[in-house]
Amino acid sequence: MGYNFKETMSKPERLAPGHRMCAGCGGTIAVRNVLRGLHEGDKAVIGNATGCLEVSTFTYPYTAWEDSYIHNAFENAGATLSGVEGAYKALKRKGKLDETYKFITFGGDGGTYDIGFQSLSGAMERNTDMVYVCYDNGAYMNTGIQRSSATPMYADTTTTPVGSASNGKPQNRKDLAAIIAAHDIPYVAQTTFIQNFKDLHVKSEKAIYTAGAAFLNIMAPCPRGWRYRTPDIMEICKLGVETCYWPLFEVVEGKWILNYEPKKKLPIEDFLKPQGRFKHLFKKGNEYLIEEFQKEVDRRWEELKFRCSRG
Repeated sequence: MGYNFKETMSKPERLAPGHRMCAGCGGTIAVRNVLRGLHEGDKAVIGNATGCLEVSTFTYPYTAWEDSYIHNAFENAGATLSGVEGAYKALKRKGKLDETYKFITFGGDGGTYDIGFQSLSGAMERNTDMVYVCYDNGAYMNTGIQRSSATPMYADTTTTPVGSASNGKPQNRKDLAAIIAAHDIPYVAQTTFIQNFKDLHVKSEKAIYTAGAAFLNIMAPCPRGWRYRTPDIMEICKLGVETCYWPLFEVVEGKWILNYEPKKKLPIEDFLKPQGRFKHLFKKGNEYLIEEFQKEVDRRWEELKFRCSRG
């Protein structure tokens, strides 16, 4: 799979402008660039769990999607696309369909890490020939910025509010990419918006054209929930990678591959400080909270490097 940035960015948009997503939304950036992984001429069926992306891109009878689109409930996006893919294979066997279709499901972390996990796990375990894409913005943003299992430790959300009795969410975030990799599927990758999107473009094409189940976990910042300056989204993503909070890796047929290792690993406060949801961590007396956050990032980073070193 050769990569040409100009050619990739010149592909027709499959998510039309005019949707209702917030300015600077990471979700739509993720969708537009994942769909650039499709080869011209190939068709797609898109599944979409309930969430920001669904309510803002599809309001009957209006749609921003150029491909066939199915809105699912929070809990069944994986199951629905699994069924559609099965129907497609049956029609192909009977000679009733000639076109090439690919099957891609999008869900936020609420509909992926939490409510939709059982149907996602089932589709992955069955090795359904589909790609599940999680646009991970770290909370239930559509319904009011409530915490999810993707929410990082100490984040201020409407259900883990910071105050005299709370320092934010007390638990660490779930490592969903590792959990899906444990399903022993052909392809899992973690990525975000850096390097002119090359990492995202390449992994998207790999995922779409890998036979069998594939999963992409994309850090997709939310300016409302994370409370950073909207134009800074690319810088936030870069800091997530350079601090090793959000490392870039793939798991190909069970083999763990580290795609990028910073020359100089930045301290986690560089990632936390621009985000209003972590403002309380920088108050006098809370230094120990940043130290605990750093220890968890370091632990996961070393664990990832160990997995990748084993080949």
